[in-house]
Amino acid sequence: MAAPVAPLQPIKLPAGPAPLTPDQQYWRSFKSQQLIPSQHSSPVTHVSSPSVPANLWFVSTPETFAVTSGSRVQILSSRTRKVLKAITRFGVDDVAHSGEIRRDGRVLVAGGDSGTIQAFDINSRAILKTWQEHELPVWTTKWSPTELTTLMSCSDDRTVRLWDLPSESSTTTFVGHEDYVRSGCFLPGQSSNILVSGGYDAQVKIWDPRTPQRAVMTFNHAAAIESVLPLPDGTTLLASADNQISVLDIIAAKPLQLLKNHQKTVTSLSLASNGTRVVSGGLDGHVKIFETASWNVVAGFKYPSPILSLGVIGAGASREDKHLAVGMQSGLLSLRTRLSGQQKALEREKQKEMQALIEGNIDEYDKKKGKRKTGGWEKRTRGKDFTGEGADIVIDGNARGKIKNQSKWETALRKGQYATAIDLVLGAHVSTPRLAQSPQSRSDQYRAGLTQVQHVSNQNVLTLLTALRHRSALRTALKDRDATTLPPVLKWLNKNIADPRHLKLTSDVMLLLLDLYSDQMGLDPEVDKWIERLHHRVRVNAEFSQQALSTSGMLDTLIAGT
Repeated sequence: MAAPVAPLQPIKLPAGPAPLTPDQQYWRSFKSQQLIPSQHSSPVTHVSSPSVPANLWFVSTPETFAVTSGSRVQILSSRTRKVLKAITRFGVDDVAHSGEIRRDGRVLVAGGDSGTIQAFDINSRAILKTWQEHELPVWTTKWSPTELTTLMSCSDDRTVRLWDLPSESSTTTFVGHEDYVRSGCFLPGQSSNILVSGGYDAQVKIWDPRTPQRAVMTFNHAAAIESVLPLPDGTTLLASADNQISVLDIIAAKPLQLLKNHQKTVTSLSLASNGTRVVSGGLDGHVKIFETASWNVVAGFKYPSPILSLGVIGAGASREDKHLAVGMQSGLLSLRTRLSGQQKALEREKQKEMQALIEGNIDEYDKKKGKRKTGGWEKRTRGKDFTGEGADIVIDGNARGKIKNQSKWETALRKGQYATAIDLVLGAHVSTPRLAQSPQSRSDQYRAGLTQVQHVSNQNVLTLLTALRHRSALRTALKDRDATTLPPVLKWLNKNIADPRHLKLTSDVMLLLLDLYSDQMGLDPEVDKWIERLHHRVRVNAEFSQQALSTSGMLDTLIAGT
């Protein structure tokens, strides 16, 4: 019994490199951008959200975040992205700075240009406490990560102060900076309230309330410090000075790395992905995301205005990244939201519907959606014959020589018409009756114009050439070609000779063509043109290969040296 004829299996090429890295795909999922203008187009100077240290994982955090601009602090919902409250109880000519929500979501603290620090009850917006010890503007206020009533402040009067909410005055004053102090924070994981401050005297200082007379550690920089940010481990500190970000090791008391990826001053730093990523924003309008292992840039965004503040807003018990909030000099707050679960599915379906509307296929889309919703009985039972349990069922095999939906080039290949199969798969001008004619008549058919165009994918070309090589029929398929039938093969070679995935196959075809037609070079301008192009492409790719090998050797030397 003869074996049935099976369809020719297409060649499966290895997948090339992904165009996007996992980090780029992750940060590109922050879509659905919303632009919220501030009152009187005041610059958005601060974005913050309540944070809970790792040792207090059982404490729930409020689903809100604060945005400071002009003389108001707005409280927004991280679920709906809508403004819940606006606190405006500042002086007539005062400007608010650094509005921070306590981790229980009940109290907000903010500084001002007048040197005043105020604590507000978020629910009633009543002023709970007012301190006026600072003589110049207060640019930074931060809540302690471990104690609900403790907070710090940094001011242009060159002092850093520690406060207790029930008290009427500061509990500790740190003096040591020689210029404005514009940034500061608490070190995480410290029960003794270790503070960090950065000043315009180009110094980052670490303070211990047990020895307030002098800083316990100082890091000198080349420019004014705009922002400081500790990593969750409490041993690494980031500081932005001019267009650079320094990575400081607190344990070793020395800098580890200097990041120079921004073109202008870096104004804001924020943690993301549970401390495994750092987000930076600068006056160049760029937001860059760094991974904290080797400090490489893994993703980024571009905004139309200088960036003054940013924050990654978490949501849920695990504090997964939900929003990327960016405040700009133009007074706009940009909110990019990462959709997940049902929201992501709905957004994808909405994009498909919009695409169908643009292409004019909305009726087909609606019909398809209707079928998908009903899922109906007709679709599941189509083509089935319910003959009953007692009926005899005969399963017919595949009749020899009969394959449904076989392409013309496959038919020509099965009949041994190899040259015709190549012409068909390359999309050349051929006619259907040619399958039964001898190879000697194909040039006449080309010139007679009894033709039709058939476009076939590059995968089919590779499948056919591989099958011909396995049958040792490549020479038979490529010989006896003229100025009309040879250029399509040369054109395909020019297009694919540089692809490393099938370099062996294309090289074999090229060498075979040169062996068959080397004595005919110079007789036809069209063939000579394609041969010259092929020669040029081979030379260019050979030079690229040499450069790649040289670069690989240098990298191997560097790696071996380290």
